[in-house]
Formats: sequence, C-alpha cells, structure tokens
Amino acid sequence: MGLRGAWRYLVAFGFVAMSTAVAEVIYRVFQTDRLSMVFLAGVLVSAVTLGPGPAYFAAAIAFLIYEIYLVEPRFEFALTSAEDFLVLFVFLAVAVLTGGLAGRLREAQRRAEARARTSSALFRASEEFSASDDEDAVRQALAHRIAEAGRQAAVFDGARWWTAPDGVEPPEQLLRAAGAPVTQVATRRVDEWRLRPLRADDQALGLAAWRSTERLHPDDDERLVEVLVDMAAAAVARSRLSGERAEMEARVRTEQLRHALLSSISHDLRTPLAAILASASSLREFGDRFDAAVRDDLTLTIQEEAERLNLFVGNLLNMTKLESGALSIEPVVFGMGEVMGRVVQRLGKRAGERELVAHGGEALLALGDPILAEQALANVVENAVRFSPNGARIEVSAHGVDGRVVVEVTDEGPGVPAADLPMIFEKFYRSQTTAAGQQGTGLGLSITRGLVEAMGGEVDARARTDGRPGLLVALTFPGGRP
Repeated sequence: MGLRGAWRYLVAFGFVAMSTAVAEVIYRVFQTDRLSMVFLAGVLVSAVTLGPGPAYFAAAIAFLIYEIYLVEPRFEFALTSAEDFLVLFVFLAVAVLTGGLAGRLREAQRRAEARARTSSALFRASEEFSASDDEDAVRQALAHRIAEAGRQAAVFDGARWWTAPDGVEPPEQLLRAAGAPVTQVATRRVDEWRLRPLRADDQALGLAAWRSTERLHPDDDERLVEVLVDMAAAAVARSRLSGERAEMEARVRTEQLRHALLSSISHDLRTPLAAILASASSLREFGDRFDAAVRDDLTLTIQEEAERLNLFVGNLLNMTKLESGALSIEPVVFGMGEVMGRVVQRLGKRAGERELVAHGGEALLALGDPILAEQALANVVENAVRFSPNGARIEVSAHGVDGRVVVEVTDEGPGVPAADLPMIFEKFYRSQTTAAGQQGTGLGLSITRGLVEAMGGEVDARARTDGRPGLLVALTFPGGRP
C-alpha cells in the first residue's frame, strides 16, 4: 500500500475520531448511549469520500470505539449479555454493509467519470488529428494530449522530437531507444518511461514515450495513452497518403495541362504557318498566272497570318516574363485612341462578317506602356471575335472615370455563366459552356490581366447590362497628363 493509500486510511480514522467526539458531547449532554447512528455517519462519510477499503476500516474502528468507549461498563471490552452481543453485531454488520455499498457507489461513479473523461479526450484528439494534414502538427498534438492525461510525453521522428509539457527534455537512454530500429509493436519500458511505436499499415512512423507524474492516480488507465498513440499513427499515415495523393493528382493535372497546352500551341502555330506556306507556295508557282486581285488576296493572307503568329508568340513571351517577374515597364503617356485604332485595324481583317468598331478614346491619355497596352487589348478583342457569330457587332469604347481610363470591349457572343466570371482570367481556364469547338490555350485573358496589373490597372468581366447575350470586359489604366 503506497503513501496515497495510507493517507486514505488515516483520513478514515479521522472521520471516526470526529464521530467519537460528537458522540461524547451528546453522551454528556443527554446522558444517552444510543449513539450508533453517529458512528454510522462517520463510516458513510468515509465510504463516500474514500472508497470501500477505508470504509471497512472505519467500520471496524467505529465498532471497537463504540463498544469500549461508550457501552457500559465504559473503557472495557465486555459483552455481558446476549442483547449486548446482538446490538454490537448488528451495528458492525450495518456499518460494513452501508460502508461497502456507499464505497462501491463511489467507485462506480469514479469509473463512470473516468470513462467520460476518456471518451471526451479521445473525441477531442480525434477531431484535432483529423483536422490536420501536417505530420509534425499531429505529433505535437499527440504530445500535448498525453501531457493532459497527467504524464510527461516525448514523440520522436528520427532525430527530431516534440515534448510536453514545455521544458521536458528526453534523457539520453530515451534518445538511444528512439534511434534504434523498431522491432516490436507492443508498449515496452525503458527505465521509468513507457515506449510505444507509431505504426500503421506495417509502416514505422515514429515513437511515443511517456512517464507518469505525481498527479497521476495509480489506477488510471494506461490504455487511454496507447489509444491516443494509435490514433496519431493513423492520422500520420493518412497525412502521408493525402500528400502522396495530392502529389499524384498534381502530376496528372500538370500532364493534362501540358498536353492541352502543346495541343493548343501546335494548332495555333500550325494554322497560320499552313496558311502562310500555302499562300507563299501558290504565289511562287502560279504567281504569273494569277490576276492582280488574287495575288493581293494571297499577300494579304500572308500578312494577316504572320500578324496572328506574331501576336501568339508575343503572348508566350509575355507569359514567360510575367511568370519570372522579368517584365519591366517604363510608363509613358500615350493616347488610348491610337492604341484602340491599331487594334481594330489589325484585327478587323480577321473579323470576317462581324462588325468591329471603336469610339470614344480620341482625347483620352493613359499612363503605361503603349505596346503592352495594345497587346492586352488585342487579346480581349481577339477573344470577342473568336466567340461572336457572323453578323455580330463588337464594340470597343473608352471613357474616363476619376482620373483613370476605362476601355470596354462588348461582344454579342454566348457570354459566360456568372459562376465562371471570376475564373476567366485564370491561366489555362476555359469555360465548359463556351469552349466547345474552339481552339486556344486559355492564356490570352490571363496575360491581359498580368499586363494591365503590371501597369497599375485592373481588369473586370461581367454580363452585358442591356439584357442581350454577350460579355463586357473592362480594362482600367492609370490616367496620364500631357
């Protein structure tokens, strides 16, 4: 029996002593020896507060004191009649039974409270472990949860470790044990420390070690800590699987994007190159047989496709500069009307039966790089031409707002669903409702946003405000002064 157990029996003796003192006062005041209930009260208090063992001890002490100290003749252990024997025997039996019953009720309550604490601790640990995908965070959380159970804890992963409470340093023998290969699954002892490996799916994931502190009752269940260790091992294994899955999914997405990018680049490069080669070879072989109109048309095709190819290559170069942070801009004041005019003139040849018009930018000055501004606006207009049907009107307009220049491109295409609008400026993004049958890399609008933001501006896309189908893309540039 340890010190803690001896203390409980001493307290039980104290309760009986207090009952004796109360009985003595009642005996002197009322001159009565019917004081068994006073001693039973001391036994019940011992049972409720200290458990069944001290209760039985208190019942025996109370029986002896009651018989010797208060039963006539006093201060003698004598049973002078059968009635005295019966009274004392009944007193002893009642004291033992009531004390034992009350003690068992207390033990049942303590076990129920312990189970409730265990369930609560496991629930909180489960929530904390499952909420984290970081292995190190799980190991640190395990150390803290073990410490909350009244122990000093250390969790090892190779040469690294996490401890709780703060300031606990693992001893040298524990470090050696943590560095040794794990050969068993069950909990083992190293001096006063208990060690249990973190294992899941036959994979070693670390080692947990703990030792009891003085706050811990000797009958506390060690299985709680072992369950916490096993839960943490499962969480670490899940974290690793999640990381491996995310890495695999990232590789798959990267491969898909690379395939889509190569396919789109192949198409966007080969289409103008094929047109240029066909027109150039026709002029070379049959130029003297064509009339002037045919030769001019073939020459115009070469020019248009070369400009288209130049725009695409420029986009790729700008994307590379934006990604690497190498895009350097020296802002100058330029006329927005001139930029709009050049874009409309260049892309008007490819608009076909669509009507491409510009207005409102003649007197507006912007601050930035006119070449990059033209590139950004050309990407938006080309996107509008691509998705607008024949006969549609594409309008490029500009106006000033609070010292800034806003250029709006309005088309009559199918538009973009509201849920997709925040994402159309993302790299490689193409809306599923508008991408069918259309080639492209999905880089144009992303590059537009990068270029405009690099000049201190911003871009925005929204549905048309007049209720007609189509999309309105607004490019906002800093205003300039002459």
